[in-house]
Amino acid sequence: MIGILITGATGNVGGELIKIFSREAVGGAVAAVSNFAKDANRFPADIERREFDFTRPETFAAAMRGVDKVFLMRPPAISNVRRDIFPFLAYCRRANVKKIVLLSLLGAEKLWFTPHRKIELEILRLGLPYTFLRSSFFMQNLSTTHRDEIKNESEIFVPAGKGKTSFVDARDVAEVAFFSLFGAEHSNKAYQLTGNADLSYYEVAEILSRALGKHISYRDPSLASFIWRTWRSHRNLPFALVTAIIYTTARLGRAGLVTGDLGKILRRQPTSFQEFAKDYKECWL
Repeated sequence: MIGILITGATGNVGGELIKIFSREAVGGAVAAVSNFAKDANRFPADIERREFDFTRPETFAAAMRGVDKVFLMRPPAISNVRRDIFPFLAYCRRANVKKIVLLSLLGAEKLWFTPHRKIELEILRLGLPYTFLRSSFFMQNLSTTHRDEIKNESEIFVPAGKGKTSFVDARDVAEVAFFSLFGAEHSNKAYQLTGNADLSYYEVAEILSRALGKHISYRDPSLASFIWRTWRSHRNLPFALVTAIIYTTARLGRAGLVTGDLGKILRRQPTSFQEFAKDYKECWL
């Protein structure tokens, strides 16, 4: 049986990928967890858990035992990928991993300064078989990272201006990841994964307002205000800066690309933002 290590197993896409493996009764999935005791009850009973930490190479061997493929997600807190991700990629090369499905960033091939592109280039340099999932901004970031400000303050606080974003549902991306792990036709391919529409945050606020039955406003803070507030919440300056860069791409009109890649792979239309808002409504009430 092929073993598949799923990093970011508690994240937006990794968590949904775990659900797919469990729902489809496909064996071999291994959830990589950094806190074995804390995460004991977070996964279905049929999913194996193994301790794994990108920053602790001593966890690699046990986590990778019998593993042939990897779903790779960079933890948001990791910005120095040369120090904290590259050693794991080198280990994958020595272990003759058959495929790495990387959760990347829409337009990463043009954003050389992002951690996502640096990881892509290292995978290419090492000659590892790959599929790059260059995803647009997740709808679920609004139900996780921005949940409290929407629920408690009735606002969205991001510096995206009037720029549009082709939001994508993490559940759809997880389906693409699942197919990419098994389908040979997806080997050494890069997909630009987006939803079916580009929306400004003003439009997002309107959709959420209708779904929740209360007014949600979009505040367009300065970069300095956003970085300060994000740092104050997370105490991680590199994370705050990378996040600010991502929102700046939207402000500059570079996040609104809508592609058909997701629909071609899943053979259906991407989940709309209206559907997402309806499905996640309770988290903001």
